Amino acid sequence: MLKDIGLALLFVFIVFLLIEGSFLLYQHYAPKYEGVRRQVFEQTKSYSQGMIQELENMQFEYQQAKPQERQALRSIILHRAADYPTERMPSDLRRFITDLKGEGSAY
Repeated sequence: MLKDIGLALLFVFIVFLLIEGSFLLYQHYAPKYEGVRRQVFEQTKSYSQGMIQELENMQFEYQQAKPQERQALRSIILHRAADYPTERMPSDLRRFITDLKGEGSAY
């Protein structure tokens, strides 16, 4: 009888260790796994095309905006462009972003 209770408690303890260990492993590796997934996603053609299209649309909006609206748009555009490498942008968009950063004066 005591042997059966002892085996049952040992079984419950082992199951608890397995569940807790699984959670601890997930907690440790999940952020690393998600980081790799994000890096792979940012290298995809669809992400690149989408980002360039969005920035070009913002460039058009900026060029059509009134002077008082441009400062707000400038801030938004620079924030979005900060996460995207400029060397992957078309040359006209790269010049536009550079000018917005204050390195040029075309806009």
